Amino acid sequence: MRIIFMGSPEFAVPTLQALVDAAHEVVCVYTQPPRPGGRRGKELTKTAVHERAERLGIEVRHPTSLKSAEEQENFAALGADIAVVAAYGLILPQAILDAPKHGCLNVHASLLPDWRGAAPIHRSIMAGDEVTGVTIMQMEAGLDTGPMLATVRTPVEDKTTGELTEELAELGAQLMIGTLIDLEALHAVEQEHEAATYAKKIDKAEARIDWSRPAEEVVRHIHGLSPFPGAWSELGGARVKFLRAEVVEGSGEAGAVLDDDLAIACGEGAIRPVRLQRAGKPAMDRSEFLRGNTVEKSARFS
Repeated sequence: MRIIFMGSPEFAVPTLQALVDAAHEVVCVYTQPPRPGGRRGKELTKTAVHERAERLGIEVRHPTSLKSAEEQENFAALGADIAVVAAYGLILPQAILDAPKHGCLNVHASLLPDWRGAAPIHRSIMAGDEVTGVTIMQMEAGLDTGPMLATVRTPVEDKTTGELTEELAELGAQLMIGTLIDLEALHAVEQEHEAATYAKKIDKAEARIDWSRPAEEVVRHIHGLSPFPGAWSELGGARVKFLRAEVVEGSGEAGAVLDDDLAIACGEGAIRPVRLQRAGKPAMDRSEFLRGNTVEKSARFS
């Protein structure tokens, strides 16, 4: 098929690569524009999709908007059979949705209608979902409201957002390839709109750990925000990010260190960090962290 691919972050790369590997003709890639980044925050950094498309020799376009008649005409002129969208980052106007022969298909990282919106993986983990997955959806003007063509499921278990993102990216890529093979035979199913939940964008203000919450919720909070933006707390005025943790037995004042192996009391129960990161330092396992940082039993995270 003649395909336009639209995506930006690492999550979208496996789908782009799978389309190429399956011998589809990817005629153009649309992605977010290069933005300041790098170690000094000044170098223009291309998206992961942009970099992969260039390596594959595919034309890349990165408009800041698709609302102008000129951009819409340029898109339609590509004569695509279908557009495949995965975490693109721009709203698609109706003229864009209508341009390809078979419209636009989206790879969405949840089991719709659960977790429509910007941060479905983070929100699923933080909410304590036991199962999540990927939905292939026929796009329409509403936010992730379109009819569904295919789904795949996977257990959440104790995965972090980073780990689950990688898994869902691969599952979504293969699901999209299968969907395109069977496209003519598939029957789209309307979502149960009244059952929808919304995965709002992660606000950095959410990242501070609330030690008054039960231990299970604190662990889900940590895993849901790992690796980015990273759940954090302060110890002696220094910020520490928690990237992985486990629930352990123990009780005490919320945030208090309970033993020499860094068990920390919560509102109910306790957690023990597995992987941490001090500001300006690399991430490390708890044992390494404790070798370089003396944490007394009387200390308290806040």
